[in-house]
Parts: sequence; structure tokens; C-alpha cells
Amino acid sequence: MENHYLLGVDIGTYSSKGVLVTESGYIVASSIAEHSLSIPEPGRAEHDAEKIWWSDFRRICRDLLAASGIDPLQIAGIGVSTISPAVVPVDEAGIALRPAILYGIDTRATREIKEIEHTTGVHLSSQFASPKVMWIRRNEPEVWARTRQIVNGSGFIVMRLTGENTVDIYDAAAFIPYFDVHSQGWVAELSSLVAPVQMMPRPTWTCEVAGRVTAEAARATGLATGTPVITGTADAAAEAISAGLTDVGDLMVMYGSSTFFILLTKELLAMKRFWGGRFLSPDTYMVAGGTATAGSLTRWFRDEFGHPEMANERAGGQNAYEALASLASSSPLGARGLLVLPYFSGERTPLHDPYAKGMFFGLTLSHTRSDIYRGILESVGYSIRHNIDALGEEGCRPSRILAVGGGTRNPFWMQIVSNIAGIRQLVPEQQIGASFGDAFLAGVGVGLFSDLKHVSRWVRLKEPVQPDPAAQKVYDDFYRLYLELYTRNAAAMRELSTFAYRDAPTRTTEIR
Repeated sequence: MENHYLLGVDIGTYSSKGVLVTESGYIVASSIAEHSLSIPEPGRAEHDAEKIWWSDFRRICRDLLAASGIDPLQIAGIGVSTISPAVVPVDEAGIALRPAILYGIDTRATREIKEIEHTTGVHLSSQFASPKVMWIRRNEPEVWARTRQIVNGSGFIVMRLTGENTVDIYDAAAFIPYFDVHSQGWVAELSSLVAPVQMMPRPTWTCEVAGRVTAEAARATGLATGTPVITGTADAAAEAISAGLTDVGDLMVMYGSSTFFILLTKELLAMKRFWGGRFLSPDTYMVAGGTATAGSLTRWFRDEFGHPEMANERAGGQNAYEALASLASSSPLGARGLLVLPYFSGERTPLHDPYAKGMFFGLTLSHTRSDIYRGILESVGYSIRHNIDALGEEGCRPSRILAVGGGTRNPFWMQIVSNIAGIRQLVPEQQIGASFGDAFLAGVGVGLFSDLKHVSRWVRLKEPVQPDPAAQKVYDDFYRLYLELYTRNAAAMRELSTFAYRDAPTRTTEIR
């Protein structure tokens, strides 16, 4: 029996997950808490940091302790990750003053993006956090007047646990150009544009111990007072660690609500279409990118058009997503001439277009639900190929592709992506995800492991998903049209956005 355990918790778009893991990587308990995503108006995406993030974290901690039966004093360290970037203004007591503004799916700060670009010459997108801080400062003066600190997602949990306001250097890059990835600090000259430097978190390395669990946090969570808490990181980075991303040339493709990419590089790179930065420890570097949708599309289809499958699941039948995958498999390659653009929340890399719109092209009266769902699955494959091709064009062709996330549990979908993109995908046997990576990172932070490469002791890979050359050849023609569809319709998409915002609802809509 091992004496030390590691706790990892990840807060995602639609759920939070936690694990208790032994030093050897054996999971002794896991817990999941479902939650919702708030869309108060088109182009906005929020989480209630109090009712979702902190509530989920407390619940998961108590669930894990109850399920495992271990003494909280046996937990050697705690690691946390969250969706990224996420911006939360808090008061002097660390209480959130408004819902958290989320990552690239929230496109409200387009005006602020342009102003920062004009001032600094740095190209930004809806993925970046500084424009969102600026948006709060400009549009919510009552909130801003009470704001004492700005925190990110993992920083909010760490603050609640320890009282410390930190951000890891990897996630701090989301605040470019206010954060300088070279000096690893805040750029004081931009404080009047974004926020005073004293409001911003202290940048540290991911595995650095940010603080220890306070007595108040111990009462709220059931954890032991004094337990070390590392700074933590973004969900994608923790997920990359859980997949065994260790060597230069390794590319992680994370299939979550959106897709996210992390490619390890030998040096710090500056790119126009992707985000170059430091990784999780000194002398490690990466290039990152991400789409705006993936699993959110399958969820949308299930909730809006998968009522028979959901009803059957509620009655004890097959999981609705598995049933829909089976349905899609009855449609032939190319969905009988149906092309889907997956830009239901704008698009991040490589387009950087918050006005991009989803599209079903080629619909006829003969198309069925199976064709439409297959078209959605294929659209994510096209978007992944678009990103991998664009990385190659910038001299960053990956040597190994590691696939993680909920989408990897759908073998049919994984095969579609491999066929479209012509890639060989390696999938870890252990698919707990970012929380598993968080636990390992906590182990590094408290000295149980000397560096990140030791995660290979925890990760085992399944048989790879191999592309079918014949299928890839057919998909090549569809992919060419996929690219042309956006190019030819981008202006109309932008104009259509003005119509959508004209009569935008003010009530909050919950997507579950």
C-alpha cells in the first residue's frame, strides 16, 4: 500500500473531473460533476466561478475522500487545471464580482482586440485574455471599481485554497501582449490600457507550490490544512501531460468541447496563426492552437435532434452518443455530398475569425439525420487537418500525434479524422484526462518526480488509429471545397453577424 496520494481536479466547459492517484499512477477514486455553460447573448460565454468552479471543486474533493476512505493527511499535493483562458475579477475577499469570461468562444471584445493590436502591433484573436479584461474595465465600471485582483481559472481555485494569486507561465501567455513571454513578467507600460500591474497574478512555473490549504479551505473541502497546492495550469496543458507529451515534435490533439493543439518545439517561436510560448517548466517550449467547436457540435446535435436516442438512453438503453455514431456510420463517406462548416462559435486557429458561422452546404430532400450527423463529425476532421496543414506551412510538422479527450471514446469519429487528415493517432489507454495530468504535476511540485518526462511511467498507449489512403484520397476533394466555402462566404458571415447582434436576447440561456 502506498503512503502518498496525489489529487488532481480539472474544471471543463461542461463538467469538472477529479482523481486521487497513487505515486505509481494507479487511480484509487474518481469523480465527475456536470455543469452548464451560460450564453447570455450571442458571442458571449460565461461560467459562474462561485456556483460552478468552487462548488464543483468542493464536491469533488468530498466525493474522492469518501470513495477512497483515505486520510486527507495522506494527500501529498494538489494540482488544478481549468478551461483557458478565463478572466475573473475578484474583490478584496477573493469573491468573484461577475461571471467568468471564457476562452475563444467568447467573442465580445473585438473592439478591444483592435485597439490593443493598433497600440502594440501584436496580432490577437478572441482567444486572448487582455482584451477581455479591458472590456470589463470599459463596460462594467461598477464591477471595475470593486475589483482588487484579476485571476484566471486555475488561479481562482488556488486563491480559494491558499489565499495566493498566481498564474502559471504557460497560461499567462494568454494575456499577451500585457504578459511578456521572454521576460516572464507583466509589461508595466500597458497597465493603463489593460489593468494595474498590482491587480495581476504572480507568474510562476506550473509545478511551483503556490501555497498551502488554509483552515477555511480545509473546512470547505475536507482536505487537510497545510496540504501543498501547486500553481496549476490550463486544461489543455494538463491533458497533454496525461497523454505523455514529452518530446520535441510531439503534438497533442485534445478532443473536448473544442479541439486544442499543443506542439512541443525546441525553441520559443513567434507565429501569426498560432500561439508560441513557454511550456510547463524552464527550457520547454510549445506552439498552441485550437478550434472553437468539436464536442460542442455533437452535444448540440444530440440535444436538439437526438431526442429518440436520449429517450432510449434514459430508458436504460444505449448511450445516446454511441447510438448517434452508429447512425452516422450508415451514411457513406462524404455524407452523400453534404459539407459542414463547424464555425458555430466563430473560429480560432488558423482563421482567427470571431464572425465565422456554421454552415450546412449541399442539403437536399434526400438527406437524413445520419448524413447530417456524419457531416458534423467530418467537419471536425477538416478543421483538424486545416490546423495541422497550417502548422506544417509554418515549419512545424509534428512527428508524433497523441489524441486525448472525450472524442477519442468514439472510434468511428477517430477513424474519420485520421482518414481526412492522413494522420496516425496514438491514444492513451487511460482516458481520465486533464485531472490525471494535474495529479502528476502535483507530484513533480512536491518532489515525488524530478521532471515532466517521468509521466511516461504513468502512460500506456493503445494500438494507433491508422489512416485509410483510399478514403483520404476521396476526402481530399471535399477538403478543397471545405476551404473554399469559408473563403467565399466570409464577408457574408461577417455581415450576418450584425443582424444577429441587432436583436440579441438579454436573458441567459443555459446549454446543458
